[in-house]
Amino acid sequence: MSLDYSGRGEPLVPSLLDTDLYKLLMLQLIWRRHRDTPVTFSLVNRTRAVRLADEVAEADLRAALDEVRTLRLQPDERRWLESASIYGRPGRFAPEFLDWLEDLRLPPYRLTFAAGQLELEFSGPWAEVTLWEIPALTVVTGLRARRAVSSMSAQERDVLYGCAIGRLEEKARRLQALDGLALTDFGTRRRHSLPWQRLVVRTMRDRLGPAFRGTSNLLLARELDLPPVGTNGHELPMVLAALATHDAGLKQAQYQVLQEWQDLYDGGLRVILPDTFGTAAFLRDAPAWVAEWPALRPDSSPPIEGGEAVIAWWKSRGQDPRSKTLVFSDALDIDSIEHIHRHFQGKVGFSFGWGTKLTNDLEGCAEAPGLHPISLVCKVTEAGGRPAVKLSDNPEKATGDPAEVARYRRVFGVVGQVRRDVEV
Repeated sequence: MSLDYSGRGEPLVPSLLDTDLYKLLMLQLIWRRHRDTPVTFSLVNRTRAVRLADEVAEADLRAALDEVRTLRLQPDERRWLESASIYGRPGRFAPEFLDWLEDLRLPPYRLTFAAGQLELEFSGPWAEVTLWEIPALTVVTGLRARRAVSSMSAQERDVLYGCAIGRLEEKARRLQALDGLALTDFGTRRRHSLPWQRLVVRTMRDRLGPAFRGTSNLLLARELDLPPVGTNGHELPMVLAALATHDAGLKQAQYQVLQEWQDLYDGGLRVILPDTFGTAAFLRDAPAWVAEWPALRPDSSPPIEGGEAVIAWWKSRGQDPRSKTLVFSDALDIDSIEHIHRHFQGKVGFSFGWGTKLTNDLEGCAEAPGLHPISLVCKVTEAGGRPAVKLSDNPEKATGDPAEVARYRRVFGVVGQVRRDVEV
């Protein structure tokens, strides 16, 4: 029987649970405090050299997106959300929130093709729109992969997946050698396919044992009896910043987000994401109570320099870095994981949330454009009728209206920003 993990003939997104934990955690906060705020999310291809319109058929994309709009939270899925232990306890989702979630219908989309790219947008009340982010990314990425695999013979597919499985096993072997490793799967958004992600997660679970801490994907966490894992995302400070009516409010927006998060969640769910408008500015102006949070995800800063800056900040705030956790998640590969592990071992707690190079690392196992992972994101681009901005520690990742980007850079500064090529 030929190997085929492309998922051909299956839905690209079979369930509302086929998303990341952090999306539902953020949605609950949004639903409580900001549910009717009008927003727009837009698909952004940061790998502009790849012409998505040449790799994804419009009819296939529309059919897949329409299929996502038919998804509903099922009674058994609700019961699992009620009982699942999330960072140490069940009941993270309030019954009234789950009542609302059962009635949720993802809103319509706007899709056009222009200049070799596809333009995909989702607009409406924030609570209704936000869950589009992950399905939009997995659908486009999955269609690219399916097109690549569908043109192969059975023998070529065997070579492709045999190579990829060998590569996966070699990663697991190298990871087994890392003492005190803490690794989670963060790879839903740019995965090759759901069947391949399932194989990857099962392999890591079986090879790494307790060092594999779980998956961000709720569907796979349920299927494979793994802890669901997640933090929070850039959209929260991006929206609250866009709603600010003056520069002082703009500077405080990211701390308002953390206060709202702290009012709702405790323990391991309190993970700081400081780089939306620049980590240096965030750490410089952070209230004292922020340093008490147990973990920080230095997403887009260079990992060694960024991690050391956070350690210094914790020490300056009277905190012991060895009692904290740095969560590394940006553009990881096996070499960078080994390098980061060696550097920080004994200095600070740390873990890895591994994404694209874990669940979509098939490039070179066969020659096909759709096997080359690209930097595809789905970001909030407007909130309350105003442009939303992300600066990032890497200026190549900045998004938003150019005039607003310039304003944000004036307000927050550009100290610590390092331009790096964006791969995934």
